[in-house]
Amino acid sequence: MGAMDWWVVLAAALAARLVLELAVRSQSAGQRLGTFALCLVPAAMLGHALARIGPETLAAKPQLYVMHSGGLALAFVIPALWLIRVREGTPPRRAAIDSVVFLAAYLAMGGTFWVLA
Repeated sequence: MGAMDWWVVLAAALAARLVLELAVRSQSAGQRLGTFALCLVPAAMLGHALARIGPETLAAKPQLYVMHSGGLALAFVIPALWLIRVREGTPPRRAAIDSVVFLAAYLAMGGTFWVLA
């Protein structure tokens, strides 16, 4: 297992927050800080997963960055989002837009790890 680079985790969380901020423009400074704090959790989890894969394997198979980050969004985040949206009665179009935003945020995290790790 490789070492987890906490600076890259912070950068990945920031990248995800920036993507989410583009989708939700009317956030206060406190909400932006809260969004960043919440983005740290999946960024740390992704950093841990990638560290377990190891730098040698990741160098040989860089597609794993996209597979892991996008896979987390597609397998866990987006289904949970849809379950919540259906229960709230949110229109499917809104849930689809939110899903694309979250997928983009997770791919931004994976891209950050790929570029900086």
